[in-house]
Amino acid sequence: MPSLRSRALSAALAASGGRRPLASAEAVRTRVAQSARRPASHLPPRSLGRVADVSRTFVGAWPVYDVSPPGDESAAQVLYVHGGGYVGELARPHWALVRNLVTRARARVVVPAYVLAPRGTADRTVPVAADLLSGLIASGGAGGTVLLGDGAGAGLALAAAQRLRERTGAQPSRIVLVSPWLDVTMSRPEQAEIGAPDREGLREAGRLYAGTLPPDDPRVSPLYGSFAGLAPMAVFGGSRDVLAADGRELLRRARAAGVEVEFHEARGLPHGYPLLPVPEGRAARERIVELVRSAADL
Repeated sequence: MPSLRSRALSAALAASGGRRPLASAEAVRTRVAQSARRPASHLPPRSLGRVADVSRTFVGAWPVYDVSPPGDESAAQVLYVHGGGYVGELARPHWALVRNLVTRARARVVVPAYVLAPRGTADRTVPVAADLLSGLIASGGAGGTVLLGDGAGAGLALAAAQRLRERTGAQPSRIVLVSPWLDVTMSRPEQAEIGAPDREGLREAGRLYAGTLPPDDPRVSPLYGSFAGLAPMAVFGGSRDVLAADGRELLRRARAAGVEVEFHEARGLPHGYPLLPVPEGRAARERIVELVRSAADL
């Protein structure tokens, strides 16, 4: 049974209806048009600088933030790829997770503000993400490297891991996926039962991200790629998430390919619950911190 606070938050999210940025195809097109006129900020909150060393570099057109414990040897390094349906920038919940990883896991966290769709399409975005992951793994460190993504960022993260495996066979110590969006076709029947409006909005966002590629191309929808040879995974999702079916199918395909998967599905919880200020979210964040700390043992 979800906690009282989780049920209240779920009710509030449901009541927001059409005000959600991905609630419909029209809402997605409106958001993209507004972003073209006035791009949203991806800057970290100033408060993050009080607990971490924050710097920024550029990888091509991508601003990439490097967030580390101040004056301290990092226990592990994390490449964190944020969600937002490929059309939304880094936001406060994403930075709150980064802060948690730095302060609780003593991790160095590398955070790319990747180019959003429709300018940023999978054929351009996945290779850059794979390059970032490759560089982070090559830089070494006794604490290991964790690849972490939520929502659309989890899809991009998994596609980057598949791309890197094809190039060199290299993998991070662990892959952690939160409410992963792995199939932009949104074609699973159970998705219509959970969230029909969000389904249409996500399908439109996926179309923009796919660009000239078919939506079932593994670069766009990594659920259709090979799972053989990938790093051990941990997957977190809520049963009331329209994307829950993606996580369940990932579990089936990854285990069939011999990949170790730790799977958490919170009954009655919505999309992205590990980023939410609810008891179940705090418990999930604690487990993610433990997974990052244990990366060196893999």
